[in-house]
Amino acid sequence: MTMRARAVAVQRLTAFGAAAVAVLVLLTGCASLPDSSAPQAVGTIEHEPSVEGPPAPALGRDPDLLLHDFLQATADPADRHAAARQYLAPETASQWDDATSTTIVDKPDTLRESRTADHATYRIRARKVGELAADGGYRASDDIVEDKIEMTKIGGEWRIDQIADGVLMDSAAFAKFYQRYPLYFTDPSGSTVVPDLRWVSAPKADLAQRLLDMLAAGPQSALAPVVRNELAAPVEVRGQITKFNGDPNGVGVGLGGVRIDLGGVANLPPHDKDLLAAQVLFTLSGADILGPYQLLADGKPLAQRFADTGWSIGDVAPFGPTSVAQNRIGLHALRGGGLVEVGDNGPTNPSGYFGAVNNLESAALSPDGKLVAAVANAGRPEPQPQRTLMIGTYGGSAFPVDQGSTISRPSWSGDNSAAWAVIDGQRVIRAVLDRTGTVSVQDVDTSGLLDGSSGVLARTPITEVRVSRSGVRAAVIADGKVYVAVVIRQADGKFALASPVPVGVGLSTPAVSVSWFGSDTLLIAREGNVDPVSAVSLDGSQPTPQTSRNLTAPVRTVSASPDHQYVADSRAVLELTSNPEGGESYWREVPGLGSNAVPVLPG
Repeated sequence: MTMRARAVAVQRLTAFGAAAVAVLVLLTGCASLPDSSAPQAVGTIEHEPSVEGPPAPALGRDPDLLLHDFLQATADPADRHAAARQYLAPETASQWDDATSTTIVDKPDTLRESRTADHATYRIRARKVGELAADGGYRASDDIVEDKIEMTKIGGEWRIDQIADGVLMDSAAFAKFYQRYPLYFTDPSGSTVVPDLRWVSAPKADLAQRLLDMLAAGPQSALAPVVRNELAAPVEVRGQITKFNGDPNGVGVGLGGVRIDLGGVANLPPHDKDLLAAQVLFTLSGADILGPYQLLADGKPLAQRFADTGWSIGDVAPFGPTSVAQNRIGLHALRGGGLVEVGDNGPTNPSGYFGAVNNLESAALSPDGKLVAAVANAGRPEPQPQRTLMIGTYGGSAFPVDQGSTISRPSWSGDNSAAWAVIDGQRVIRAVLDRTGTVSVQDVDTSGLLDGSSGVLARTPITEVRVSRSGVRAAVIADGKVYVAVVIRQADGKFALASPVPVGVGLSTPAVSVSWFGSDTLLIAREGNVDPVSAVSLDGSQPTPQTSRNLTAPVRTVSASPDHQYVADSRAVLELTSNPEGGESYWREVPGLGSNAVPVLPG
């Protein structure tokens, strides 16, 4: 029988449950040989077992069980889903277009509509949790999908002879065959690397080549306007990637290092060569492909200082996401409407305006700790604006820059130049400081966030905007839903939020607060007392509830860094704490702050 076309109205479901995939932790360091002597490739000390694809269809399988097996086999993309094609009738197998789409579903139900001795009709109904693009980009979803499957007996065995184009796979099988890896590009200023998450199915020995091919192909389209790629043409990888000693076998499996010859880099400035090295090293180390890394430029060392020892991840650490995210200022909080610094001896009020007042509702410190943005309750009678955005120096004076009935918690850009906030749930602004200390207020263009032009329609009110530490993304809560948007600097010097990606789509109650946990992970607080705090990757995958031990709902605020996570619940400010006995983590109260306090971290 011929392939049937999918009706436009038919949806595909994928529920990507947290139980299906464990949280992947980005590796920001890797083991390498000592830098004090020239490294010697010692070969492979571990042999990764090859991933076994699903077996050929079992003989005598009932059609409902065969269909279940097929949905497991579709997760193996090798040879254009050759494993899955075994379950199709010959003509159907030759016509099935597996490149049309890839949909991930959670625990699909196979419902029999009819069955005779040699023909059966089934309807697959499932919760769709995500889609996978051809470049490995993941898009979270929360829909219901239905597909109709026709099966017939061929030579006494059931085979699928009518199926829609595109791949439908179970989330558990997806987790078996695919793994999430970050590619790294650089921010526009060339000061830090920026992750671009991709899902890849490849043997470990092929992974280095696959990742660098993807890196050379460039970032996902939404991210392209806000990052640089030093591995773009005319720069290219020359020849085969090998181990440090030139062995082409088992690259990235165990020890042995990596050798990469790059072409087209002769005219790059030294800083750009370092950025190129940072992109390559952080991408490979994030996939647990261990160094040392011998980077060549047309057969000669990319940097003479590493000619003998090769590069290590520590050599590019200043460009790393954890370097940008380090909190060197320490925990602060709002207590009794004023700013306090939380030290070993308890909270103390800093000098100046912010430590002296008692009407602050939210606040943010600049990354360098020198500036403060805070929302003050002005106490004006309605219908006058109730709140004022104050900007000032830490330990010094402050002045008002804007006002509204509501003002969101401020968020500082990574370069300390501007504080972002949302006025009255509609207007996103940047309070920009120039070198003379003068502050000007700029409206941020949110049309790309709210007009649905990217295929995702966010709705007002906007209750929070948190700029990432790299400055190229922003986490946004709009109408209780969480999105990650890109931050675009326009030709006139103003900024825009665009290309929103939904994250935390499976949350059953509205989000109330969001914070950047790391460069590729968010911490979200939501209404209710069931799993009120969760972590999620910036592509919306791997939603993972955090422990609720010692939390008392509602959780009002989250504030996080890669090293520390804080919340304010109904009774206290608490920090997520590891159990020294290896049990479940728990939330521990930060002493001395009281029930109405909120945590304040830089950013």
